[in-house]
Amino acid sequence: MPERKAFEFLEHMADIYVAAYGRTLEEAFENAALAMVVSMTDVKKVEPKIQDIIEVKAEDECGLLYSWLERLLIRFEVDERLYSRFDIERIEQTAEGYALKAKVSGEFFDPEKHPSKVGIKAVTYHQMEIIKEEGRFTVKFVLDI
Repeated sequence: MPERKAFEFLEHMADIYVAAYGRTLEEAFENAALAMVVSMTDVKKVEPKIQDIIEVKAEDECGLLYSWLERLLIRFEVDERLYSRFDIERIEQTAEGYALKAKVSGEFFDPEKHPSKVGIKAVTYHQMEIIKEEGRFTVKFVLDI
């Protein structure tokens, strides 16, 4: 049986347009985070030396995807933490909207060890969508570079 594709980069004029896939919404969000880090550096060089818990909330699923990716980007920009493993424990609907809890693993950014590819300025809502099909979830989003 062929291995499923985790994500792919789609054509876009100036930014990075990503489609991430999963058998569950959680897996699609994990692959979205992986695609973002792959855009930034060689993810194979990011060792799982530290673990953090990430929790985000939003009114809807697109907002949750935005908040998830933005939180990871902020952790990189402010705390210099670069992650390579993403384990979303749950995405659940709440009375206020949606909530996500994840365990992420990585290490502190080291420019000698982690070569820079592109600088991501922001996650955007532009062309963001979540597609649910039988046994497959696709999340699409644009990263502003």
